[in-house]
Amino acid sequence: MVKKYALLTGASGGIGNAIARQLIKDDYAVYLHYYKNGEGLKQLQEEYKNHEIFLIKADLSISDGVNELLNQVHHPIDSLILNSGNSYVGLVTDMAIEEVTTMIQLHMTSPFLITQAILPKMISNKSGNIVFITSIWGEIGASCEALYSMVKGGQNTLVKALAKELAPSNIRVNAVAPGAINTSMLHVLDESDLGALIEEIPMGRLGKPEEIAHSVQFLLSKQASYINGQIISVNGAWHT
Repeated sequence: MVKKYALLTGASGGIGNAIARQLIKDDYAVYLHYYKNGEGLKQLQEEYKNHEIFLIKADLSISDGVNELLNQVHHPIDSLILNSGNSYVGLVTDMAIEEVTTMIQLHMTSPFLITQAILPKMISNKSGNIVFITSIWGEIGASCEALYSMVKGGQNTLVKALAKELAPSNIRVNAVAPGAINTSMLHVLDESDLGALIEEIPMGRLGKPEEIAHSVQFLLSKQASYINGQIISVNGAWHT
């Protein structure tokens, strides 16, 4: 059986860790990228001692981060999952230029350049999968998260354009756009605000990181072989 290699950026967060576990269960050899929180991934490596798990530390919010990451990848990548990111909450008028450039580098420039570097081997193999983890705000926009909405919307548009470009090479490019998922990103909300958020969601609960991981699993599978250039919204009917 030919070994499959996956590269997952942003593997140390709640969604990233769930995707990493799913990739391992699906028998991928995995490159797991992180920047600040590697302890959980080291525990994962210990848990799956007999599995090929390579940990990559790189800061994708700076221009040197892409080369730092790519220099640690030593196998052709069959599936690329781009999950790195963080949100910025604040008024547009309050944002410093450094915050703007950092967010654009992390969510747009670095993912683009990583994809660009991984693609030649996929194209020569006439096979490959790319999945972006974007956001509900990239589809509908959010007040006080205009910059985050912009970069996530840019990812969604890149998915649609790149899918058209790569479909003749049998490469599929899709995205999963999570709604409100129970991860540390929501831990900044107090109990009252969290309760109000949940009341807005028709399903009456937050999503689970594993539900995002299962969506990624499906998009990487043969069962999704004709799904290309799509943004799969996973949000409990919060916004449809």
